[in-house]
This record gives sequence, structure tokens and C-alpha cells, in this order.
Amino acid sequence: MDKLIENIKAYIPLNDNEIQLLKEAVVKKNYQKNKIIFTEGKISDEIYFVTKGCVRLFYNVDGNDKTAFFYTEGQFICAGESYTFNIPAIENYQAIEQTELFVFGKSKIERLLKEIPKLEVIARIATENELITCQKVIASFVTKSAEQRYIDLLHTNGELFHRVPQQYIASFLGVSPETLSRIKTRVFNKKSS
Repeated sequence: MDKLIENIKAYIPLNDNEIQLLKEAVVKKNYQKNKIIFTEGKISDEIYFVTKGCVRLFYNVDGNDKTAFFYTEGQFICAGESYTFNIPAIENYQAIEQTELFVFGKSKIERLLKEIPKLEVIARIATENELITCQKVIASFVTKSAEQRYIDLLHTNGELFHRVPQQYIASFLGVSPETLSRIKTRVFNKKSS
């Protein structure tokens, strides 16, 4: 809970009463490694905050998982289009390691926003961060090679290589596991020479 409060306090001050209301609005849930948190076809009515662990966002494309993103500690997760427009989601979320989430139900969020209107700022910031992240991912696929995307991921979020199975990293980078292996070798050899 402290991590969530700290995260929010980075943007807006909260008094003791507001912190108490926030604590009453969330439910803590734990997920075992590889457990599915949310599946496509359902209508999303929850927003998650990762306090511990790693969550993979993936899509089912013709029977194959395609990894789109990884969420780690301190990040909000939401199937945005489904949540906003009350339509079935096309995404899936999976715990990649033992994961702890704080879960905000839609009705509790609406009540919270009435009681603490300044929390709208957090909703806006979470949405903006998600949009910026999506734009960066799209731009990297349009403007960079798989090797450049690998190097960027290594520099910006290298810890993922120790936390996430390589096939998910390969899928996220848009390559096969074999191609990822060749990219790693090439990058290592360039650094060595």
C-alpha cells in the first residue's frame, strides 16, 4: 500500500482521510507465476497497480501469443478501451512471476473520484503514460531494426532479461527466439571488439 500511496503523492498531496478512503477502495490480490489475470472477451471493470512482480500484456493472434508489453512495480494496468467503452477486451494479462496487485473496481473508482476529485489527476497521468508508452513502441517498430529495439530494451529496461522468459522478449521485439539469440550474439560480439 505504501508504494501506491508514494506513487500518488508524487503527483498530488493526500491527507490522512484521503489515504484511508484510498485504502478502503482497493483490494490486494496475489497471482502465482504464469497465472492469467485477465482474458480477452471479458469486459474490463478493474484497474490494477503492480506492487510486486511482472505482468505480460499479450494478444492472441491466430492461436499464437504476441507479447505487447511488460508491467513491473509502480505501474498501472488497464484494458483501456474495454474499461472506457464497456466492450469486450482484446488483450490478456499474465503474471510472469509471483505478482501482487492492488485492484480498483470501477464502482469504487467512481466513488473515490467523487470523494477525492483531485485523484482525476492520477487517472489523467496514468492514461498519458500509457499513451506515451504505446507511441514509443509503435515508433520503434516503424523506425528501428529488431537489433536496435533489443539494444533499447537492454538500456531502458534491462532487468526484464532476468525476469521474463526469452520467448516473451523475442515476441515483444517482433522476432523468433532463434533470431533473438543471434541478435544477442551480434551485440555481445560488437561490444567485445
